Amino acid sequence: MPGAHGAPRRRLVFLCGVVPVLAAAVLGVLRPTSLARLDDSVYDILLRSTPTKGPRQNVVIVDVDDRSLSTIGQWPWRRDVVGKLITRLRNAGASVIALDIIFAESDRYGQPGDSEERSPGRTATTPDAALAGALHEGRVVLGYGLTFDAAPRPQRPCVLRPVGIVVVQPPDERGYEPLFHATGAVCNLPVLAGATAASGFLNAAPDSDGILRRVPLLAELDGRVYPGLALAAVVAATGSRDMELRIANVNASTLTMDNRTVPVDGKGNLLLRYRGKKRAFPYLSAADVLTDQVPVGALRGKIVFVGTTALGMREVVATPLDTLFAGVEVQATVADNLLEQDFIRRSAIAGILGTLVVLVLGIAIAVLVAGIGIASGLIGAAASVAALWWGTVWLLSTSGVFISPLSPTIGVLGALAVMTLAKFTVERGRADDASREKTAAQRLMVQALLSLTEVRDAETGRHSRRTQHYARLLAEQLATQPDFRAHLTRERIDLLSTLAPLHDIGKVGVPDHVLNKPGALTSEELAQMRKHPALGRDVILKAEARVGVRDDATLEMAKDIVYTHHERWDGAGYPQGLRGTAIPVAGRVMALVDVYDAVRARTLYRKCLSHDDTVEFIVGGKGTHFDPAVVDAFLSVAALFESASDDASADAQ
Repeated sequence: MPGAHGAPRRRLVFLCGVVPVLAAAVLGVLRPTSLARLDDSVYDILLRSTPTKGPRQNVVIVDVDDRSLSTIGQWPWRRDVVGKLITRLRNAGASVIALDIIFAESDRYGQPGDSEERSPGRTATTPDAALAGALHEGRVVLGYGLTFDAAPRPQRPCVLRPVGIVVVQPPDERGYEPLFHATGAVCNLPVLAGATAASGFLNAAPDSDGILRRVPLLAELDGRVYPGLALAAVVAATGSRDMELRIANVNASTLTMDNRTVPVDGKGNLLLRYRGKKRAFPYLSAADVLTDQVPVGALRGKIVFVGTTALGMREVVATPLDTLFAGVEVQATVADNLLEQDFIRRSAIAGILGTLVVLVLGIAIAVLVAGIGIASGLIGAAASVAALWWGTVWLLSTSGVFISPLSPTIGVLGALAVMTLAKFTVERGRADDASREKTAAQRLMVQALLSLTEVRDAETGRHSRRTQHYARLLAEQLATQPDFRAHLTRERIDLLSTLAPLHDIGKVGVPDHVLNKPGALTSEELAQMRKHPALGRDVILKAEARVGVRDDATLEMAKDIVYTHHERWDGAGYPQGLRGTAIPVAGRVMALVDVYDAVRARTLYRKCLSHDDTVEFIVGGKGTHFDPAVVDAFLSVAALFESASDDASADAQ
């Protein structure tokens, strides 16, 4: 019948494993905020584990760095100087010049540059006008900032450049807003913004944990759609005309620019594929550009982003790969991703696929643990989680597809943890049942042997029963002494008390005329009587051999009690003549208990002694007959022995 009992237990363990699997699947679909944050951390780990691919030199950064400030002067520079920088970049062959700078206020100088030579009849221009003239020459994209205040503030008129785009939404997603809605803008001076044909916003907000993983390509303001700076630069460089945003669901969309397809999330964000840590792109100092020290061809056909990294002016963000990443390099990364078309994307069916993986792996582990065991489940879980994470790294590095292993990992580990607990609980319950059955069997065995003894000799049977209580009292007191505390555990004391009545079972092999003889025994009769410890031990040994039991703690203690309860501390006992600590503890306890009851209550050989006389008799055997420590423990509970003896006498009457 073990199989009949095992099947329900296996089903219970299996069901306990299925619950966390289903919970992980539901969490993977709903993606609560706490799980989404953890998922972002997993993404960072995988991104750092994936080999990075450097840029293909299509994008260059012109940096207003510390050397530029020491060469040209403090920032902000005169606008005509900025205009010269743009002109030099254009003349060097830059395909597009994108400015990661906002010119929101008029130039503080307000006068033509000192280097401006005025020809006769030529009107002097302001620095802003000089910059506007440089912008008017073309191939420049201005940057501006969008604002998202809850209560829009009054805005001055802005000259912004929207894009013509078709937004395609499925019928069931009509109420969903696929882009961020701005409430205003921090824009450039109208004279400057009006001089350019393209502009783009600079907004790139990090996630709630401060890490910048995604950048919006598009945003909406007053019902019109505007591009980010990098997108506007790529559109200007490639001449893209047709643009479409197709919504798949609230988590995924696709932006199409002519023949370029860009995967974005449900709010038009591009998941960035960083090219490495900071300064992965070519950096040129603005001072070198203005002083004509840039190598020939270094800028030809390139998209050039102009930004500032000088101390006190730099804008840095944290990325999954670096904690001090320049803001202008974020724009360069977006442009490079758009040009190279090697995006990182979340599959539109990532949620469904993740749920399937959770269910398949989780249930497989549940079947393994329930059917075979925890060890197999642990090996299976470790192998499946390792394969899962390796697979996601491989998929991310080869195809740029990110499928989070978080939910399947939670499902597998959750199932393993809950099933381990359930298995432990079930096994513990089974062990408790087995222990109770074993205890019941022990009691039945003791009672059966006692009944056999009582049938043979009623007085011996009553004596054996009385020793049970005495043995517990003495063992519990002895356990308080340091030398015995480790040995006399609660379990051993219970066992000693249970088995104490068996100490005289060997007397069933002693002839009746010897066993029941009143008065003193002859030397031959005494020799026969002294065989009862060996006879009792032989009974247990034969039972062990027939059943095939070995090293059983219960039977070992039973043999100690039966075979050594007549040994003496001074070595003068029988049957082995053991001395001192060579006598098992159970035998030392039973030696005193046996003598106490024999002197106090048995009338076959001599008149019973009073309790006090019995105590005195036992104290007289301290160090010779009895272990001194056992006698000391007996003296501490002697009053309890007397009470137990009186109760036993009352019951007998």
